[in-house]
Amino acid sequence: MRAVTDFLVKKDDLRTCRVEESEPLEIEDGEALLRVDTFGLTANNITYAVMGEAMSYWNFFPAADGWGRVPMWGFAEIERSEAEGVDPGTRLYGYLPPSSHLVVTPADASDRGFVDASPHRVSLPSAYHRYLVSATDPFYRPDTEDVQMLLRPLFFTSFLIDDQLADDGLVSRGPILISSASSKTAIAAAFLLAQRSGVDLVALTSLRSAEFVDGLEIYGRTVTYDAIDSLEAGPATYVDISGDGDVRRKVHEHFGDQLAHSMAVGLTHWEELGAGGDGELPGPTPALFFAPDRVTKRSADWGQAGLETRVADAWHPFCEWIGGWLEVEHGEGFEALERAYLEVLEGNVEPTKAHVLSI
Repeated sequence: MRAVTDFLVKKDDLRTCRVEESEPLEIEDGEALLRVDTFGLTANNITYAVMGEAMSYWNFFPAADGWGRVPMWGFAEIERSEAEGVDPGTRLYGYLPPSSHLVVTPADASDRGFVDASPHRVSLPSAYHRYLVSATDPFYRPDTEDVQMLLRPLFFTSFLIDDQLADDGLVSRGPILISSASSKTAIAAAFLLAQRSGVDLVALTSLRSAEFVDGLEIYGRTVTYDAIDSLEAGPATYVDISGDGDVRRKVHEHFGDQLAHSMAVGLTHWEELGAGGDGELPGPTPALFFAPDRVTKRSADWGQAGLETRVADAWHPFCEWIGGWLEVEHGEGFEALERAYLEVLEGNVEPTKAHVLSI
């Protein structure tokens, strides 16, 4: 048995990281050992780290005091199993640590996968517990594994954003402004929203990314952050993926009470989270968009299988579109992982590029 390797991040200083090796993991009756193969690294993972304490993301994969394992999405194989219906050699997609191995306690196992019923995860959002067997997964195609690791969880979030905006009648109540418009979550949401008739999509982005965003041809207009006040006053909806307090304040001050909704989604500008402050913002109070809550609602409305089918049907056209221009950089080992992590943390990854890694 091989030693376990973990990539650890200091919780109170996200720029400090290290690798740790420990003894091989043993499993007990009812458990299985997963060998982590590869995982994607995007700004979404930085959100997990920034919100690690507030939203319990650190609790999924506990580490030594003061350190955390940033959750990733990727593929793993079952190396050993003492759980009924969970067979070694099976390839899985799911929520993984940046580690070489993970012990899980499979429950509700079937040919589609299982949920991890480990005691420390019971109180955590169930949307992150499921491990899907690739052979029966409607999303899975061997030639799009990289895109799945990088964008499937983001796309799921984007699907739910699009669904909520439509469900709440916001797509027809003036323009929808999306900040951090070059981010993958924003791009996927815009891709879906653009397919709805009558939607006026406004991309809010930096000067550096404006040309790229224009070239996507999914937004109706591209407006840089310094030109928000050039937008026509009137009803509008703000989808805040940057988390930048200054940008949020500019939008709220410009539209005021005519802002129909302010949806707080992500933290791509994580260091500007408190900038500008939220005190006495004009218009509606920003409402946190929490994807697991939307999953619970739509699972009740459509059933789990119905939700997955709808998302998969929307996923494949998006996957083909983005696969035409997204450049994936592969890396292996601690140095490659650290380099990629810091690049993403500092926002130094070009929007046309993304990282897939293994430890």
